[in-house]
Amino acid sequence: MNLKSILTLLCIIVCYNAFAQKPEIRHVVTHNRSTIICDPKGENPYPAWGIFPKADYPVRKITMHVTLGSPDSLHTAHWDYLDHIVLRRKGGAHGTGLNYELGRMLTPYGSIYNKGWSWKWQVDVTDFAPFLRDSVEVVYVHSGYEDKTVGWALTIDFEILSGPPVVTPLGITTLWNKAYKYGDPKEKIEENLLPISYESISGAALSRIRMQHTGHGMDRPRGCSEFCSRWRQLMLDGKVVDRRDMWKKCGNNPLYPQGGTWIFDRAYWCPGDLQQPDVIDVFTKPGSHKVSLQMEPYIATDNIQAVENISAYLFHYSAPKQKIDVAVESIMVPNDEQRFSRLNPASSAPRISFRNLGADPVRSLKIVYGTDGFPSKTFHWKGNLPFNQVAEVILPGEIQEKDGKNVFNVVLIQPNGKKDAWSADNEMKAVFTAPEKFPSEFVLQFLTNKQPKDNSIFLVNAQQDTVFRKTASQLAAVTLYTDTIRLAKGSYSLCLIDTSANGLQFWAQPANGDGYLRILDMKGNLIHAFESDCGTGEMFSFKAIPGFEMDTATGRYAFSLYPRSVVDQTQLSVVSNKLSDMTVQITVDGVLWQKHEYKSVKNAVFSYDLKHLPTGRIIVEAFMDGVSKFKGRINKRG
Repeated sequence: MNLKSILTLLCIIVCYNAFAQKPEIRHVVTHNRSTIICDPKGENPYPAWGIFPKADYPVRKITMHVTLGSPDSLHTAHWDYLDHIVLRRKGGAHGTGLNYELGRMLTPYGSIYNKGWSWKWQVDVTDFAPFLRDSVEVVYVHSGYEDKTVGWALTIDFEILSGPPVVTPLGITTLWNKAYKYGDPKEKIEENLLPISYESISGAALSRIRMQHTGHGMDRPRGCSEFCSRWRQLMLDGKVVDRRDMWKKCGNNPLYPQGGTWIFDRAYWCPGDLQQPDVIDVFTKPGSHKVSLQMEPYIATDNIQAVENISAYLFHYSAPKQKIDVAVESIMVPNDEQRFSRLNPASSAPRISFRNLGADPVRSLKIVYGTDGFPSKTFHWKGNLPFNQVAEVILPGEIQEKDGKNVFNVVLIQPNGKKDAWSADNEMKAVFTAPEKFPSEFVLQFLTNKQPKDNSIFLVNAQQDTVFRKTASQLAAVTLYTDTIRLAKGSYSLCLIDTSANGLQFWAQPANGDGYLRILDMKGNLIHAFESDCGTGEMFSFKAIPGFEMDTATGRYAFSLYPRSVVDQTQLSVVSNKLSDMTVQITVDGVLWQKHEYKSVKNAVFSYDLKHLPTGRIIVEAFMDGVSKFKGRINKRG
């Protein structure tokens, strides 16, 4: 072979490898702002079709993005409903019926959301890749039981990343898929949640059990299943492979505040959340196997209605195809995505996660990271990460940025000191907005509520040094603390922490009182207000600049509506940095009952008589110069 032929062959090989490592991203949207309407009769299906890649298309990963928004022609639904996203069939209207649950949506309390509001969640559905092919029917099953004047705008978008599969899918076995009674002495759950036997498919080395599981109902004495913690145990061939308490803390939900009891911890779910499934991988040998699921024994004594809603599938896979294979899972900090809103914006300590997709445990890794346009940094990670597990890493250093939008970049290289089998998913970029500029001198106002021992405040710089603090031991109840803060030029984060996860005010707990945390400039103008209904707390990051003055033309407002659990009256307080015309509307189930108009409002308190309003949920909305700036819920008692 002559030199020209050799060079041509090398060029072909290089070009082929470059093409093979370059992934393609496709999107299949089945529901595009589809109107989901509640119905007093209960559950309703909303089917739609999507055209997915052909069977021979190489799929590396499929992420299902689910967006709920305020509908165009209806009010936003009020309650926390259990909704299912189901892969009903593939291959056309007469195709194979499947009825696999792709995802489980627990809707938020939406009564305080206006037109234009939306929130986006995501979940990995790669396990269903063999069925997300060709023509597929996806059904959103809504369980809303309100009247037909409320609902959601729904979008379901499947993001498909091309590339070599991590494992070869060989088959699926449905395990349990229904709502099982719990605590019922006449129908014990173990009588229905029966063990299941299966045979390993030829070539299978990995049994993956994927479960969606939530508890519902409100019995006595424990409030099961929505408000009781109980354990669940998964066994394979007589050995416990997973055991956990079916309980989830909700006070740190990224979607906050909501119009209902969003902070209350629940039975493995929270309002306003697309549940992430439990995925349990067990490497198995050929032959017969038995899988069983056990719930903590429990018998209710009254109002017996608890159910455990479970869908579980066993996926048969080959062994991992590669020994060394890692992928970036997410960039959490810095990132403008809604799901990371509690962590951002941030001035330092970038946070990422990565997944091991290879057979060998990952013990070392280089992480190269930084903002585009600035020098990159390298972090040497060490650990012991098994197959399909995720490691979260907080990276050292400040986050560099220019004003406005930026792009943060992460690259994983040399896992275990070797070449990655498929490097195309070793890099990720995230768009983020730089923290806003802020005066280096300002006044901090902190009004404690009646439970000050729950709260503390920390102001830290980019090196994570604490430059100001107020700890719980320093605080008295219902006391206004006013502190003048003077900072050197640099980046800072002010953190409010609530250890009881009920914020400085929560409408369903009026006995805790009403508190706030606000920042004023040296002239007494409001420049930032923390959300009092914040659950576990809130963070505000900024860049302190000596001599900087905030834009006085932009309106900044802080509102307090208290009490919110009422019999006859409530008060709305308003603090702002400018004079504004204000309109307050008070509605019940979308019907306007009161309207109040005020001129030239800046700092004021208004009282409202609610005696003649019906009992139940009342919405108070404040418009400043014609723009809605506050919407809060009241619950009127009889």
